Amino acid sequence: MLRTLPLALVILATGLFAVTANAQKAPSQVTDGATTKIKEAIASYVAAFNDRDVEKMIAHWSPDGVYTQRDTGEQIVGREAIAAELKKILSDSDPRLSVTTQAIDVISPNVALERGASLVTKGENSFESEYTVVFVKHNDQWLIDRVTENEIAATISNRQRLQPLDWLVGEWTDVAGDSTIEFNCQWTNNQNYLSRTYKVSKAGGVTSSGLQIIGWDPIKKQIRSWLFDSDGSYVSGLWTESEGRWVVQSLATLVDGSEGSFTSIFRPLEDGNYGWQKTNRVLNGELLPSIDEVIIQRK
Repeated sequence: MLRTLPLALVILATGLFAVTANAQKAPSQVTDGATTKIKEAIASYVAAFNDRDVEKMIAHWSPDGVYTQRDTGEQIVGREAIAAELKKILSDSDPRLSVTTQAIDVISPNVALERGASLVTKGENSFESEYTVVFVKHNDQWLIDRVTENEIAATISNRQRLQPLDWLVGEWTDVAGDSTIEFNCQWTNNQNYLSRTYKVSKAGGVTSSGLQIIGWDPIKKQIRSWLFDSDGSYVSGLWTESEGRWVVQSLATLVDGSEGSFTSIFRPLEDGNYGWQKTNRVLNGELLPSIDEVIIQRK
């Protein structure tokens, strides 16, 4: 797992090159000059971190700089202690740092405040934080004096939410009597949805076909599907996992305006195939027989 990296150390915009403003310059000129130097320092600090150059990084800190650890609240004070922490971070991992500066406020001729967001990655793992850095002007250099950070809540992508249905991906078939049903399920390009097509064929050709889209409903906070059949009917469903099976409660509207409901049950099997059945079938208030489970074979 990626270790929680002190963003101050590791980050944030921070070290600053000398700002040579003289008394004759207008306040706006002084502010613009400081902002430019701060941005240059941020780039320098990030480059030093990614080059694993602790000496260059620590030169961006004031002698009495303080970083407050996000998890424990413990303060790391002074260049020596901060350098030791940086060496520890870089000795057991190879993290990469990137930062986005959101605002730089020059509060006085000798103090500036930078706010931004940082991202530290190691392989497939990542750690995001929002941070605030206080810079002080020391011997004509802007140096990091205080750093605080807050973790950004992880955002779960639709791809992650739908991952439990990855077993549906692929080509499938079922033969029942003189009819053959074929399914093809794939991730969409942005992987926010699963796209599942089907067609029913007999000796005379394709008798029906359709498209089902499976995605995440952010309002219901549940996996949901929308199915559109070639005859003009459509079905919406809500998916719930229960004891190794996926139960889909569905509402259907037929082309003639009739309405119905049913429950589909998907049962993944150890051999890579899955069982599929329909129960609780109701059409215009009338209960219909259940459809026994069939085994859908992977091609």
